Amino acid sequence: MDPVLIGEILAGLMFFGIIGFLMLGFPVAFSLAGVSLMFGAVGMWFGIFDPSNFGSLANRYIGFMTNEVLVAVPLFIFMGVLLERSRIAEQLLITMGKLFGNMSGGLGISVILVGALLAASTGVVGATVVTMGLISLPAMLRSGYDPKLACGVICASGTLGQIVPPSTVLIFMGDILTGINAQVQMAKGNFAPTPVSVGDLFAGALIPSLMLVLLYLSWVILKAIFDPKSCPATPVPEEEKKGLVKEVIVALIPPLTLIVAVLGSILGGIATPTEASSVGAVGAMILAASRKRLSFGVLREAVISTAAITSMVFIILFGASVFSLVFRTMGGELLIEEFLHGLPGGRFGAVVATMGMMFVLGFILDTFEIIFIVLPITAPVLLNMGVDPVWLGVMIGVNLQTSFMTPPFGFSLFYLRGVAPNNVSTGMIYKGVIPFVGIQVLAVLLVFLFPMLATWLPKAIYS
Repeated sequence: MDPVLIGEILAGLMFFGIIGFLMLGFPVAFSLAGVSLMFGAVGMWFGIFDPSNFGSLANRYIGFMTNEVLVAVPLFIFMGVLLERSRIAEQLLITMGKLFGNMSGGLGISVILVGALLAASTGVVGATVVTMGLISLPAMLRSGYDPKLACGVICASGTLGQIVPPSTVLIFMGDILTGINAQVQMAKGNFAPTPVSVGDLFAGALIPSLMLVLLYLSWVILKAIFDPKSCPATPVPEEEKKGLVKEVIVALIPPLTLIVAVLGSILGGIATPTEASSVGAVGAMILAASRKRLSFGVLREAVISTAAITSMVFIILFGASVFSLVFRTMGGELLIEEFLHGLPGGRFGAVVATMGMMFVLGFILDTFEIIFIVLPITAPVLLNMGVDPVWLGVMIGVNLQTSFMTPPFGFSLFYLRGVAPNNVSTGMIYKGVIPFVGIQVLAVLLVFLFPMLATWLPKAIYS
């Protein structure tokens, strides 16, 4: 049999084999590396894989560890975890609930707005969903909210951290797309390509993320108009109204200042994402200390949690590197290229197919798993076909946000299930997120049809 055909068959089987192992519940990083090594051994037996290729992994791993851009990941995670552990996020949620409680759907609106603010200052989905689940879900249920709507609002707003800058997902995608775009442009003979940076993705994601927040708010407002019983008003007692303006200012201004300092320094070209992340980490400590909520215990918990989350993400990245190496060496990249080029509609058809595959994988895989597995094998083909890397990255970011909400394995569903009261069933949570998954699909469609939503701001800022 033709060695090229054997390699493509093994590459395809390896891809689906890894998905199968993940569905069986095996650890992600070990599934990626282990299955890839097994198929590499099979490829060696057929004489189509040279084991000396594994020698390049050491340089890849050192490159990850010395990559200055990726240093921003643990710093942004630390910033978010510290804001959550010091209960600053909790105070913000309670205050905003009082501010909008007098109007129908007000609690839902406050949860979405706080979710957006926490996304821009934390980016840690688990912490955001758990915090809002513990505080706002009981309050919404006591106020007579439909449990399905309450759960949907919390899960959806909690996942905004995946697309609202400074998102760790965008940092990894920016780093991956930077390298791929440079390789594609050099292969075309352009030895001075326009670089794609994490800042470009941050700027590109700003308008779509704001659009997504507005779509969430619109859904709650529509429910308040046409089904007011599902989200009744929660009048604030007169004694609590006294000093409410001061309470809102105290709760809102410091986090907003931190967000502006971090994002503004990146988008304004004053600081790199890594430098801005250090500002955010220090700013979070100062903010916690100013409210007398920074103790050694809180700091210790934040550091341990940051180390655990960061280690998990980077171990998945290391395992994905083994998969990418074996997949490409055995001809998988050529297989993907032939498949995408053979689709009707040219590059737009290829983009639609890629988005569809990522959306389906979101039902069973985590965001980082999909990025590290799918992006390195599809992005080179798509960029070579002329797809704008910033447009592609932003669309993927909005698309993969649904992976946290789609049953049966959406992580935000599990986070909320862990803190929801017993009278809220898992079925209610699943049904509650369905309208918001639909909103996500609409947002992806809007960015697909109107690329300027993702490409205009980066060009306006950095041109």
